[in-house]
Amino acid sequence: MEYTTQRMVMYPHLSSAGILSGGMALSWIDADATVFAANLLDTSRIATAKVSEVVFNSAANIGDILITGLELVRVGKTSITVKCELRNKTTNKVIVQVEEVVLVTIDFNKKPTPHKLYKQSTAQ
Repeated sequence: MEYTTQRMVMYPHLSSAGILSGGMALSWIDADATVFAANLLDTSRIATAKVSEVVFNSAANIGDILITGLELVRVGKTSITVKCELRNKTTNKVIVQVEEVVLVTIDFNKKPTPHKLYKQSTAQ
């Protein structure tokens, strides 16, 4: 798993329970998965098609530094599937896990289009 992005949990990221909001965590995962895909596919024309079951393993508190881990799981014709997790950098505890985020490359009409990795695998 490749760990790239780091963030500090701040007051605007907290839920009413005083811990990292689930919605904020999912927003970060979606954004980081999109950037990961954009770097792999050399395009920013990417849409999130699916987010599988989200598992919250432990809480994140104000001041915690979280790192995002991403891993390419599958390559399709117009999509890639990425595994994601948010991990506390200090404690190494997994905060959130998502087994599958499916990202689709789209053309200018917002229709799915074959991407670079698929084209490379079929050219061989």
